[in-house]
Amino acid sequence: MTPVPPPTRQPTTDTERRSAARISALATGLFATVVGAAAVMVACAPKRPVTTASVRGPAPAVVQQEELHGRLDGKDRVARIALAGGVTQAAISATTRWRIDEQGGRQLLVRGSGRESWRVEQRGGLLRIAGGGGDATPWRDGPFVARAVDRSGYVQFDNRRYRGELWFTPTDSGILVVNRVPVEDYLRGVVPIELGTRQAIDRSALEAQAIAARSYTYMRVPQDESQGAARGWHMVATVINQVYAGVDVEHPIVNQAVDATTGLVIRYAGLIVDAPYSSSCGGRTAGPREAWRGVGDEPYLQPVDDVNPATGKPYCDLSPRNHWVQEIDEAGIHEVLRRALVASGASNPQPARVQALAVGARTPSGRIGDLIVRTDRGDVTIRASDLRNVFRDARGAILSSTYFSVERELRGRGQLSAVSLRGHGNGHGVGMCQWGAIGRSRAGIDARSILRHYYPGTVVGFAD
Repeated sequence: MTPVPPPTRQPTTDTERRSAARISALATGLFATVVGAAAVMVACAPKRPVTTASVRGPAPAVVQQEELHGRLDGKDRVARIALAGGVTQAAISATTRWRIDEQGGRQLLVRGSGRESWRVEQRGGLLRIAGGGGDATPWRDGPFVARAVDRSGYVQFDNRRYRGELWFTPTDSGILVVNRVPVEDYLRGVVPIELGTRQAIDRSALEAQAIAARSYTYMRVPQDESQGAARGWHMVATVINQVYAGVDVEHPIVNQAVDATTGLVIRYAGLIVDAPYSSSCGGRTAGPREAWRGVGDEPYLQPVDDVNPATGKPYCDLSPRNHWVQEIDEAGIHEVLRRALVASGASNPQPARVQALAVGARTPSGRIGDLIVRTDRGDVTIRASDLRNVFRDARGAILSSTYFSVERELRGRGQLSAVSLRGHGNGHGVGMCQWGAIGRSRAGIDARSILRHYYPGTVVGFAD
């Protein structure tokens, strides 16, 4: 490690601390249960001060050249993707020469060759960089910015490689880690995870997925990047938004699909649309209000049939989860009732004997709108938006879909002792059916036609 101590700066101001507190609250809420486990925890900080040579004064020519290669070129819209929050120490490295700057990238702090690993550590509202040999920089205000110097290099965090930059910001709950990356490069790490195919025959589906994911991204990443600076990120790298895993999941066929659709988004009435998608629809997609509470219908998100006229089967029938059965025993039934009571607002749910499950209403796409749990103390209604969570299994996995029927019920001692659910599809069912897109691609249908089917009335066009 070659630390470069910057000029001394006053401690964090009250305004900066209030800003950090806001970031901390957001980071805690989003990451405590979702990505907290991904945080890299390292041993105690080194005790002795920096002993390596320092560089003071104006940066030499070689550093100026490094800055040229290390910064994003500004040709593409830039996304800030939160990778982790609440991290007390963050281990970072790179694949080639790299550097870390403070003050949002304006002042060189340390630089490395790519063979070493460093740690970002926090104390209060301050950060420092510590090396494996016990060296450490002075404590400074963040954020710190890590970037590869060479264009062929990547920065690394949590054993994953990333394009662009890594930003480290101190918060009240720990270090917030954000990947600042051009949108097109971000999509290279999204599409392979979200669609899960690498076959050339699925090229149309990959292109459709890239366009849908880009539309979703553009709805959340402003053209003026500074609009997202208040909270520190635009999206998170989990199912809360789109699953993103950086360079390590990239694939040449997927990258070709992203490149072939560069800048293309889905538009309705001239505006970029929010383009949701799910794994498989079971033969018919759903409207937004069938899946989520407090949302309105959209003309481009109406339920559409997804049956292949040549086979009479859904295009998504090749999905391993398009048809499923879930068995629930007596203990599971009582847990379903408890969760249903909590979802209905009960603060102290009381036990009762479950006597039957009954479908109260079906949605326009055929999914369950209301499910009634009949008990010896009265009926409890589960709304569609709560169903998948209420029926999650012992491992915590939510129900595959709300497109199901009560197949079999067993009773004993005056109560329901077991039940079998038989369903179709996997996911909320709104928008593009991903396995359906794969099926359509294999049937020779192009990406634009795939998107027109799942988002009726839309057109594909350039974002900017």
